[in-house]
Amino acid sequence: MSSDAYDLVVIGSGPAGEKAAAQAAYFDKRVLVIEREPEPGGAAVHTGTLPSKTLRETAIYVSGHRSRHLYGVTVELDHHAKVPLLMERKDAIAQMESARIRANYRRHGVDYVTGHARFVDPHTVEVGGRRVRGERILIATGSKPYQPPDIDFPDPQIHDSDEVLHLERLPDSMIVLGAGVIGCEYACMFAALGVRVVLVDARGAILPFLDAEIVRRLEVAMEHLGVALRLGRAWSEVKRAGDAIRVMLEDGDELAAHDLLYAAGRIGATADLGLERAGLAPGPRGYLEVDDAYRTRVPHILAAGDVIGFPALASTSMEQGRVAVCRAFGFEYKRAVADLLPFGIYTIPEVSALGKTEEACAREGIPHVVGRALYRDNARGAITGDVEGITKLVVHAETRAVLGVHVIGERASELVHIGQAVMQCGGTVDAFIDMVFNFPTLAESYKYAAYDCLGRLGGRR
Repeated sequence: MSSDAYDLVVIGSGPAGEKAAAQAAYFDKRVLVIEREPEPGGAAVHTGTLPSKTLRETAIYVSGHRSRHLYGVTVELDHHAKVPLLMERKDAIAQMESARIRANYRRHGVDYVTGHARFVDPHTVEVGGRRVRGERILIATGSKPYQPPDIDFPDPQIHDSDEVLHLERLPDSMIVLGAGVIGCEYACMFAALGVRVVLVDARGAILPFLDAEIVRRLEVAMEHLGVALRLGRAWSEVKRAGDAIRVMLEDGDELAAHDLLYAAGRIGATADLGLERAGLAPGPRGYLEVDDAYRTRVPHILAAGDVIGFPALASTSMEQGRVAVCRAFGFEYKRAVADLLPFGIYTIPEVSALGKTEEACAREGIPHVVGRALYRDNARGAITGDVEGITKLVVHAETRAVLGVHVIGERASELVHIGQAVMQCGGTVDAFIDMVFNFPTLAESYKYAAYDCLGRLGGRR
């Protein structure tokens, strides 16, 4: 077996692994990336972020979801037809992104190899009969869907959030277990395609980390889309009964649908890495613990991205990877991930948020006011037909600092960054008053949400 030495060996080529590798190579470190799948990109490219968001846009387009509000156009889809055409765009985007990642490695001089990496000792990894030594090793293997043992996932009508992307036909009905981000996103996508969806969760509300007003608006929008919400309802059993999948609820009720999607949690993808030979052990859900420099208990072994758990977002994973290698090699560049982390949730409608919620301010005793601007009062909102959206600002009542931004509606995940820029620079609500926005734009909603804040502050400048 050959033996090669690198400054950095990266296991996994998802967002954290790719950006960490490029960052280290930019500063002239010799870097190797090992990826077990045929193409680079990880779950973000092949089973999670990009595929699900691409499928969302496809669902909105082919269902005429936007057109039906503006022009009364409804598209009826044949649920018994094959649906590879729905997936073609998803596959094309994944191929394009994988090619971009490979080009990025070539541009930075990063070595890349396909195979299953396993630790031999704390500094050595074996892949395909080749042993490589790393001064630093970054574990960026991501996460995968949790599959409870009492659910029969080999059943062709029972899916997890990875496997559901390979559906060959649209079911007439679907039960989605788990009303987290993934469950809510897929529930909306399939409902937009005309599937009768029931979304079940033991918690009393969806997405409890969001602003409560935004959650209420999203729940109403999902119900209008055709998603039946069964919240505060724990399930006890999932079983097949004839051609249907049945879910028994703990209160004695029973649900039935043609297909079931289990979307209640993920686990760290750390199995079969030989971590014990590196002096490491994952937690009970497979995640690795790290310090603020993304070092594990073995200091030269780093971990970043979904494999360390919350927030498990592609955007934060990229930054974690960059910061991890900068701290490890002492680069005076990126030393920490920003405190302001935006959430983008690709339901129908979109939701995006960052900073404090109205409820958090109340709990913490922070004097605050709230300003809102409705899309229905916005010219661009009227043009696009999105009359359900809202831009909401949470502002400190004494300093006028912007504490939180919460948006639901068309392009929410883009709009939130306007507020993020003001918050990152320590700006006040007056910044939105002073800014000149293009007209007509949804961005202009910031100005009117700011005016609403000023009115609640008594009109003081």
